[in-house]
Amino acid sequence: MQRKKLSEQIIETCLLMEAKGLNQGTSGNVSVRYETGMLITPTGVAYEHMNVDDIVFVDIDETFEERKSPSSEYKFHLACYKSRNDINAVVHNHAVNATAVSILNKNIPAVHYMVAATGKNYVPCVPYATFGTEELSMYVEQGIKESKAILLQHHGMIAAEVNLEKALWLAVEIETLAKMYLKLLSITDVPPVLSDEQMDKVVKKFDSYGLKSK
Repeated sequence: MQRKKLSEQIIETCLLMEAKGLNQGTSGNVSVRYETGMLITPTGVAYEHMNVDDIVFVDIDETFEERKSPSSEYKFHLACYKSRNDINAVVHNHAVNATAVSILNKNIPAVHYMVAATGKNYVPCVPYATFGTEELSMYVEQGIKESKAILLQHHGMIAAEVNLEKALWLAVEIETLAKMYLKLLSITDVPPVLSDEQMDKVVKKFDSYGLKSK
């Protein structure tokens, strides 16, 4: 796909992310795999003011275009693409419920079968590290190998998928699961969960379930 079209899709995804209540202000970032690296949102530009010329190409070796500044989180976006060949888009945000669970430093267990959308039977929470650092990138790389969606302790969430539409869909699902989980934690410290056997069956069914790409 042409760079301009992908850049337009990135901006559209950013605006939808905000419209769906997943993000606030200039926090969060979106990228898509492109040629030998990725296209990613710039740093410090409000989504409503973003245009296609603002989108930054970052090569796999972390070099990027002159006079352009990629998101401060570009390192962990690259780490996602290096870790998995089956993902082509990454969405990061500070959705309230997912971030609240990350502050508790908890994984989201199999409280609902939709957890299987991640490819696993839980949503892992990776350890805290300062944003934009190699340390955080390393934690993300480890976590995304395990699951297509992860929580970042005291930070937010990442959702990665085959395209931007599915990555955003997955991010919405994770925020919904986090909201469910927090409601359950207000009632009990140990919510009931589906068994590994039950979740294994659902994970297999997700090969042909979930949002269909256009």
